[in-house]
Amino acid sequence: MKCGLIEKTESQFVDTIAKEAYVWCEKGWKHDDYEHIHHRAQLTFVEDGYQYFHINQKIYLVPQHHVIWVPSGKAHKITSEAKTVNLMVFLFKSVFEEEFYQNVQVFAAPPVLKEMLLYASKWNQSLENNEEQDIFFKAILKSLPNFYMESSGLEIPVPGDARLIPVCNDINANFKYNLDIDSLAEKATMSVRTLQRIFKSETGITLQKYLQLTRILKSIELIDTQQYTLSEIAYKVGYQSLSAFTTSYFAVMKAKPRINRS
Repeated sequence: MKCGLIEKTESQFVDTIAKEAYVWCEKGWKHDDYEHIHHRAQLTFVEDGYQYFHINQKIYLVPQHHVIWVPSGKAHKITSEAKTVNLMVFLFKSVFEEEFYQNVQVFAAPPVLKEMLLYASKWNQSLENNEEQDIFFKAILKSLPNFYMESSGLEIPVPGDARLIPVCNDINANFKYNLDIDSLAEKATMSVRTLQRIFKSETGITLQKYLQLTRILKSIELIDTQQYTLSEIAYKVGYQSLSAFTTSYFAVMKAKPRINRS
């Protein structure tokens, strides 16, 4: 069983649930290292920890108190190295027709939505017919576009051009250091100008933005461990000062970095 669905093969699920929508709450979520698909739209709320969703050649980061909407039938893989991942997964058999529901969406859950999702946990894994639940879940579903904000940029695009993969791998391995454009161009066997042009065309972002996203995503992992101060984390991910790290973090996350001491 996964999210209430019976796993038929390693990546296919049989939906034996009669209900239009239901919720599955899981403490200490464990991940399978393979892509899977199911024919219900999925709304995941990360209550604790963080998750990476690998969808359509992109990697979406979903930090604590964020949600991700995954349309029905869209293959996805989930990974995380967080110490603890507590999730609420809502699965909907049918959705409304607005364009919002046809695309992957990641955004911070505003207080009202967070309270609605937490209230819905009282129906965890319930398969019994319940009129209040049906109405409440439909209200959550209908309200999602209104809760949606501009994307925080929490996705790392994966280029389709094979020549750029060594470039991405080099940045991922050496994110603590400033970009060596000449070296990266050499790895891609192209000129610096061509590398910059093709990388932007393939990913939609610059090499410098890719480095920034990589650093911020790594900092989120370090914050989650609760082993370091923010100044130590800033240095570990390549920033020379806490203020520079805080500015960069805020530009991506739309919030200041903070260590939750539990």
